[in-house]
Amino acid sequence: MESKRIQLKLGKFLVVYCPNSKKFALTIILQKTWCVAKPSSDQATLLANINYACSHVDCQILQKGYPCFSPDSLISHASIAMNLYYQCKGRNRWNCDFRDSGLIVKTGPSYSNCIYA
Repeated sequence: MESKRIQLKLGKFLVVYCPNSKKFALTIILQKTWCVAKPSSDQATLLANINYACSHVDCQILQKGYPCFSPDSLISHASIAMNLYYQCKGRNRWNCDFRDSGLIVKTGPSYSNCIYA
């Protein structure tokens, strides 16, 4: 069975269900934010962030044939994985720290068919 993150917007609240952890995250929508990898992050850190985030959330969208595979780069994949983790954990600033390699942004990083939640 394919596991997918489910989001439901209720007024000023966003409810996100993360099937891997079987938990719900309730977020007050004041301003939408996303978590991305800092451009200065080294390759080892980016890979560690992907491994950590994807051990907690479903990162299937990063696989070949899925919308967020391209560009096939560590910084792109790390940003997507880190954002999935950040969103599923409730969009707290500490959920985007990743040993100081994460950056919270207020402009949506979505591109082409790859839509950041």
